[in-house]
Amino acid sequence: MAILPEAAKAYIGVQAEDEIACDPVERGQVRRHAQAIGDEDPMYWQACAGNARYGGPVAQPFFPIHMFRRTYGTPDPVEENAADLDYDGALKVRGGLPEIEPLSHMSVMNGGSEVEFFRLARHGETVKLRARYVDIVEKQTSKGPIILVISETDYLTGDDELLLRQRHTRIRRPVK
Repeated sequence: MAILPEAAKAYIGVQAEDEIACDPVERGQVRRHAQAIGDEDPMYWQACAGNARYGGPVAQPFFPIHMFRRTYGTPDPVEENAADLDYDGALKVRGGLPEIEPLSHMSVMNGGSEVEFFRLARHGETVKLRARYVDIVEKQTSKGPIILVISETDYLTGDDELLLRQRHTRIRRPVK
């Protein structure tokens, strides 16, 4: 039994508007990230041989992914959904991509991510993301049909230099 509506395929190739991180790569945030992951390599806080090719201190490889936070003066989604007993804090889509309406009645599960690195972000650089849907396919499993929604998010400098690309899979399935 096929469950992928033809109208959902129209979302393949849809790209969101660029989103700019609320703060540039900032030394204090890089320090806190280094301490959190247990990697206090000097390349993250001082000029050294390890970061010479980048022109000075850099952020950790995954740092750009964690730069996108709620800016001052914007609504807090947790507060906005405090009365909704079904709200789990998860976002259905990332990077400003529209909800795929023909699939909105289906449950959503995280299907994993792949990340490809191109270069490290330097202290002081602006980072932006650009997200798009790259594929929507139906698969048969031993538990029945599922839909895989694959999106890609490019993390770029303010000058459009690619830092990393994240490919994310979301699994959609009918609610029983």
